[in-house]
Amino acid sequence: MTRKSIHAWATAVLLLVAPAAGAQRTYLHCGRLLDVRSGKLLSQQTLVVEKDRIVAVQAGYTVASSPQDKVISLENRTVLPGLIDCHVHVLSHPGKGSAINQFTMNPADYAYRALGDALATLRAGFTTVRDLGGEDGVNISLRNAINRGQVVGPRIFTAGAAISATGGHMDEADGLSRDLMEKYGQPANIANGPDQCRQAVREQFKRGADVIKIASTGGVLDLSKDGSGPQYSEEEIRAVVETARDLGLKVACHAHGAEGIKRAVRAGVASIEHGTLMDDQGRDLMRARGTWYVPTIIAGKSVADSARIPGYFAAAVVPKALSIGPLIQASCGKAYKANVKIAFGTDAGVYRHGLNALEFGYMTSAGMPAIEAIRAATVNAADLLGETSNLGTLEAGKLADIVALDGDPLQDISALMHPTFVMKAGVTYRQD
Repeated sequence: MTRKSIHAWATAVLLLVAPAAGAQRTYLHCGRLLDVRSGKLLSQQTLVVEKDRIVAVQAGYTVASSPQDKVISLENRTVLPGLIDCHVHVLSHPGKGSAINQFTMNPADYAYRALGDALATLRAGFTTVRDLGGEDGVNISLRNAINRGQVVGPRIFTAGAAISATGGHMDEADGLSRDLMEKYGQPANIANGPDQCRQAVREQFKRGADVIKIASTGGVLDLSKDGSGPQYSEEEIRAVVETARDLGLKVACHAHGAEGIKRAVRAGVASIEHGTLMDDQGRDLMRARGTWYVPTIIAGKSVADSARIPGYFAAAVVPKALSIGPLIQASCGKAYKANVKIAFGTDAGVYRHGLNALEFGYMTSAGMPAIEAIRAATVNAADLLGETSNLGTLEAGKLADIVALDGDPLQDISALMHPTFVMKAGVTYRQD
């Protein structure tokens, strides 16, 4: 090609990729806009959206500047940032006897079921979720399909498969017959000792994980008699954290028991999930080290309710499930009073997807003011995800993740259960 033809070709390419002058904008007229940083409701504001970003927040109702622009009236609504749930399981779905699903469902079955749950989550106002574990890479594939625009759902940051010790909370072979245990072999997410823990982190990184999830104690829905005992040494957890940090990933840690919580915090995890039996020393450690707490109160309440249904859970699960709900809620209240950083998370998949906002009511009942519960699902959650430049507030430059609802959630937190408008990255997915 001649220099002249190269210049002409380059100019043509630039014209194709450069934004057109006067690109279409959407003007959202907001009757009340919640500034989550200040906690104030601002009257008569306009959010100006171009492509996937907020480009301006203006006082008053701005008139569209071009015939191709769009105006959306939310003048009788309260508008706030898209909500973030920092603990979901996109492939899990509650149901009586669901423990046998691993023997009857294929990866494609999980994927198709997850499509409906993902849509329900998005329509509930949760534009971003952190998925903390699933099998067969389906959660990673779902994330990718949503990012490509092939299917509809919230923005997903996923852990891939959660890492566990042999016989630990995420060991799917726990409680099976000897023959089935042998068929399971040693899955890539089962790791013992620092070296295997490092390898397990690298494996999830290779498969495309955005975050690493481990379990430092047992849990409610596994077949252990007591979920409070530690299952990883501090040395093993530190190996996970250091390896993840080298790869640019944070570590979320499932932990119910006090000792497992303290080991994980000392080892440097980014967040403690559940934290049911957290003691004063654990709270002091978390506050001092800036470790996030993700309570998941709704999961505890839900499994306690389900445990009262005969045959819903295996016998070993029932007593743990019956006791867990009130303990998690009390732990959340104590953590808030101790100034531990709290991010919103629900363990969706343990209960039905789309009901995530029930957690707000449980958080306020535990002693958190409404604005603090909302911050947990916006600015705090964005901080935990490392996405403060994109998510968590309605400000110029942020992704246009926007939710509107009737009523004032600062006065009635249950208003968050009924969004009437949901936009994710500039695309409207709900407009009642």
